[in-house]
Amino acid sequence: CIWSDSSTMKAAVLIQRWYRRYMAHLEMRRRYTWNIFQSIEYAGEQDQLQLSSFFSFMLDNFTQLNGNGPDLISQLLDPVVDPWLDRETCYSMIAVPNSYTGPRLSFPLSVTDTNTLLNAFKEQQTLHARYLLQLLYETKKLLRQMPNIVYLSTSYTKDITICGDLHGRLDDLLLIFYKNGLPSAETPYVFNGDFVDRGKKSIEVATLLFAYFLLYPDNMHLNRGNHEDYLMNLRYGFTKEVMQKYKTHGRQILQLFQDVFSLLPVATVIDGKVLIVHGGISDQTDLDFLNSVERHKVRRLFKYTSSLFVAKHNVLTPLYQNWSNSKLLSPNETPNSEWKQIVDILWSDPKNQDGCHPNTFRGGGCYFGPDVTQRLMHQHGLQLLIRSHECKQEGYELCHGGQVITIFSASNYYEEGSNRGAYIKMGRDLVPRFYQYQVGRGTRKLTLTQRVRVAEGSALRALKEKLFTHRSELMAGFMECDHNNTGKHSCVSVSDWAQVLETVLRLDLPWRTLRPHLVRLTAEGAVEYQSCFEDMGSGAQLVTPNLAETLFRYRTDIEIIFNIIDKDHSGLISTEEFRQMWRLFSAHLEVDIEDRAIDDLARSIDFNKDGSIDFTEFLEAFRVVHKLDNRDQPLCGRTENF
Repeated sequence: CIWSDSSTMKAAVLIQRWYRRYMAHLEMRRRYTWNIFQSIEYAGEQDQLQLSSFFSFMLDNFTQLNGNGPDLISQLLDPVVDPWLDRETCYSMIAVPNSYTGPRLSFPLSVTDTNTLLNAFKEQQTLHARYLLQLLYETKKLLRQMPNIVYLSTSYTKDITICGDLHGRLDDLLLIFYKNGLPSAETPYVFNGDFVDRGKKSIEVATLLFAYFLLYPDNMHLNRGNHEDYLMNLRYGFTKEVMQKYKTHGRQILQLFQDVFSLLPVATVIDGKVLIVHGGISDQTDLDFLNSVERHKVRRLFKYTSSLFVAKHNVLTPLYQNWSNSKLLSPNETPNSEWKQIVDILWSDPKNQDGCHPNTFRGGGCYFGPDVTQRLMHQHGLQLLIRSHECKQEGYELCHGGQVITIFSASNYYEEGSNRGAYIKMGRDLVPRFYQYQVGRGTRKLTLTQRVRVAEGSALRALKEKLFTHRSELMAGFMECDHNNTGKHSCVSVSDWAQVLETVLRLDLPWRTLRPHLVRLTAEGAVEYQSCFEDMGSGAQLVTPNLAETLFRYRTDIEIIFNIIDKDHSGLISTEEFRQMWRLFSAHLEVDIEDRAIDDLARSIDFNKDGSIDFTEFLEAFRVVHKLDNRDQPLCGRTENF
C-alpha cells in the first residue's frame, strides 16, 4: 500500500512537471505569434511614410495621366472642400428607385430609423447613397458644433461604456450592443476611434455610430483615431470598400466621410478625472492648448515630403522630428505645433521606461513612460488615462501602475481566436469594470492548443511572405557572412543568420526561437540559409526574379496607385498607363528595372490583346504561393489528445 501511494505520488509529480513544461512551451508559442503579428502590422504602418513620399514625388514629376495627373493625386492628398457637399442638394437630388428594398431613413432620425438600419445591416443590406450622404451631411453639421475635448459627467447616468478599436468588425459592434444595450440616455457610450479599415464592414460600423450620434448627441460620443485619416484609408481598405459599394456616388461619399473624420473630437474627459484618447500622450501634450486647435484643418496625420523617406538607404525617419522640413501644401493647414499635438494624441504608445522617445516602430507619435503619464495627471488633476490603438490578447491591459488602460474591442483581430475584445463600464466611483467577449462559434469550440496552432500557422505564413519579398537583400546579407560559399547548401552561423534578418527586416523578433520554423540546420549546427525560401514561390512565371520581388514587396502601394488611376472603377487600366506608372514608381524607389521588362510584363498580362489590363488578375498573379499549403491545412483542424 505504501509502495502504491509512493508510485501514485511520483506519477502525479511527473504529470505535473510535464503539464507545466507543456503550458510554458504553449505560452512561448503564443507570445512569439503575437510578436510576429504586431511587428508586421507596425511595419505596414511605417510604409505610410513611403506611400506619402511617393505621392509627393508624383506631384512634382508626373505631368499627364489619363487627363488628370497631379490634379487627381493632389485632390486625394489635399482635397479642396466641394461647396456642393455643404448643401442639401448633395443628397436631395439623388433619386431612390422603387426597386430599392433596403432601409429608408427620415431625418431627424428616430429610434425606429436606427432600429431599421441596425436590422438591415444584420441582413447584409446596403444603405442607399442618398440616405448615406444625408446622414453624413447631418453628422458633419452636428460635429461642427462640438469642442475638441468633450467633458462628460457621471452624475446624470448610472454607467458610461467605453469601447476601443472596431476596425470594420460589425459583428463585434452588434455583440457589444447585444450584451450591453443599445445607445440611449440610460446607456451612454464613448467609442475611442478606429471605426474603419481592415474589416469588411467599415461603412456599416461608421454609419451605425453616426446614426446613434445623431439620435443621442448627449449620450453617444466619438473620438477620432489614427485610422480616421484618408491616407490610412487608402492603404487599409476603407477607400476601396466605399468605391466598391458605391460606384456612382463613391467619391462624394468618401469626401464627406473625410470631412466628418476631420471634425471628430480628439479626446473625452469624464468627471474631470478620466482622460480618453485614441493613442496616448507625449511630454508636450497640453489639453488646454489642444482644445484650441482647429482640428478640422488636420485632415491628414501624415505630412508628406521626399525628405522623410530615403529609398536607396531604406531609412525611415519619425515624422514629428521633421517639422521644419515638412512641405505645407495647403493654406488651410494647421501650424506644426498644433499638428504634432494631434498626431501624438492619436499615434503614441505607452512604454515601461521613463521618458518620451520617437515611436520609430510605428513611424509616428512617441513612446511615453510612467513619468510622462504622472506629469500630465498632476498638471490637469487627472487620475486615469484610457486609450486604445493596440490590440491586446485579453482585450485590455493596464500599465504605468494602473494609471494607463488600453482597451481594444475588435476580437479575432489578427486571426480567428487570436484575441478577445473588451469594453469598460465606469460609474460614479470611476472604477473601471472590464467585460470580455469573442465573436465566432468556431472559436469557442477550439481548445487552447488548437487556437494557438491556428494563430501560429497564420503568423508564420505572414512572416515567410515577408522573407520572400526581401529575398535579394537577405541573400546579399547571407552571402556576405558566408565566407565558405559551397553552392547549393551555403551556410552561415545561427548568430549571423539572425543578425541579417533583423538588419534587413527590422521586426525585433526572437529569430533564434523562430529558427526551427523558418530554416534547416546542417549536422554541424549551421543554417542553410537558402532553405528560408524553399516553402514559397512566385505566382507569376512571366517576369524576371528582380521584377517579381519588387511587385511582391510593393503590392499594396501599387494597388492604391492603380485604384487612383482607375476612375470608373472598372478594374481595367490601359497598358500605356501601366507602363507610365511603373517607370515612375521604379524611378522613385531607385529599383533597377529595365523598360523592356516593364513592356514585356504589360504585353504578357494583356491576355485578350485589347490594350487593357485586368488589374485584379494582375494582383492575384503577384502573390506569394505557399508550396506546402495543402500539407499544412490539416494541422489547423487536427485535434490533439492530452
